[in-house]
Amino acid sequence: MVQRLVFRRRLSYNTKSNRRHIVRTPGGRLVYQYLKKPKKIPRCGQCKDKLRGILPARSQERSRLCRRKKTVKRAYGGVLCHKCVKEKIVRAFLIEEQKIVVKVLKAQQAVKTKK
Repeated sequence: MVQRLVFRRRLSYNTKSNRRHIVRTPGGRLVYQYLKKPKKIPRCGQCKDKLRGILPARSQERSRLCRRKKTVKRAYGGVLCHKCVKEKIVRAFLIEEQKIVVKVLKAQQAVKTKK
């Protein structure tokens, strides 16, 4: 006696979201089990480096995660990596320093023109 296997899928198209593999159930039947897409670690918005301390998850799964698994406690927590945040802070500091230097130079120029 030849056992005829007929597998019916929920969706007939061979897409990324329709991947499946055959599994034997405890009852002895062969059925399809649908595979989920692989989880990905979020990346830095600036340098595209992987963000450390954040759990890899799919978007639907991520919405169910608690806050501490989705971000890190830092400015630009789950958006930028530590290197980019440091660079941003240093750049802002240098710009402020530059503004102060320009003001001092203007004040010196004003003193010279008055004399």
